[in-house]
Amino acid sequence: MRLLLDTHVLLWQLSDDPHQKPTTHAMIADPSNEIFVSACSVWEISIKQAAKKIEAPDDLLAQLVDHELVELPISAAHALRAGGLPPHHGDPFDRMLVAQAQVEGLTLVSKDRQLAAYDVALHPA
Repeated sequence: MRLLLDTHVLLWQLSDDPHQKPTTHAMIADPSNEIFVSACSVWEISIKQAAKKIEAPDDLLAQLVDHELVELPISAAHALRAGGLPPHHGDPFDRMLVAQAQVEGLTLVSKDRQLAAYDVALHPA
């Protein structure tokens, strides 16, 4: 499977957070799956970390490499798709993740039930 992690799922995976279902953790850890992390999530983490709203690893980029996660840049096609999405969700970071999953044919892994309103492959976290 080709999976795109929502920001909270990425943070759970890196910290072995108990909020994450064991089945989701195993799916992400399975070497037969290709796991993507959006530049959008890294941006969101850095903003919230600087504002002291979340705790995140100071060596986030190194951890992405260590966990063999694939970086997904934001392209113009992603930006156009995100801008054209119906207003089911107000969070611009989540809208970008939906757009990226749609454009790239990825399954989005998230606990956010609002994302099910979009035409996107979704795996509940």
